[in-house]
Amino acid sequence: MSWLAGFRCQNFTDYSVPSVSVIIPTLNEEANVGRAIASAIEAGASEVIVVDAGSGDQTVAVASSAKATVLHSERGRAVQQNVGADAACGDVLLFLHADCELHEDAVSEICRRLSADPTMVGGCFRQRIDAGGMRYRIVEAGNALRVRLLKWGYGDQAIFVRKDVFQKLGGFPNLQLMEDLYFMKRLKRCGRIALLRSPLTVSARRWQDRGLVTQTLRNWTLITAAHLGISPDRLARFYPNDR
Repeated sequence: MSWLAGFRCQNFTDYSVPSVSVIIPTLNEEANVGRAIASAIEAGASEVIVVDAGSGDQTVAVASSAKATVLHSERGRAVQQNVGADAACGDVLLFLHADCELHEDAVSEICRRLSADPTMVGGCFRQRIDAGGMRYRIVEAGNALRVRLLKWGYGDQAIFVRKDVFQKLGGFPNLQLMEDLYFMKRLKRCGRIALLRSPLTVSARRWQDRGLVTQTLRNWTLITAAHLGISPDRLARFYPNDR
């Protein structure tokens, strides 16, 4: 049965001016996590929670020294993010990948947009990939267009959501891949999805390691497969290392 089958979202109406908790899942991210935490603090997050899945490097030490709350969980981005969400105190949850950095206006823009529009339940950010060249600007534009047209944000666009909505949706589905996409497919049934203007700085490492064309085709293949109803577990057999 599809993870989305029969799903209908309730109406959510009890909103207030939000505080924002930033949740960062990690696994061997000592080189990046300090900058991610610093960006969240500088943006005005009410708390930063790092959920580590057994790093063999200095990720935990770096996160602790950067003044983040450090939790531990089993490996898996969905599991880690759900653990962080359960511990978070903020009205809004923002899920930040360890190789991404928030703009200084990110939290204030979230608060402003959600406070102004009670029908808005969440969203994500425009990307700014940290590599030069027109081809990366095309990727950024394509990802922004996907959010505008389909309301599908990826994890590397820093998904944010009202916490009460997140809880009533049951959090991220425990999938081997594409937990972000399937979560967003449910979230958009609950209300408006925003693409915020504050740029999210994103590491170019995935595109550089795998090749820009290969990585982009990989992403769109997964999107198309999900749209056609192919199960995430089946896709995971073809993309076993898609983390």
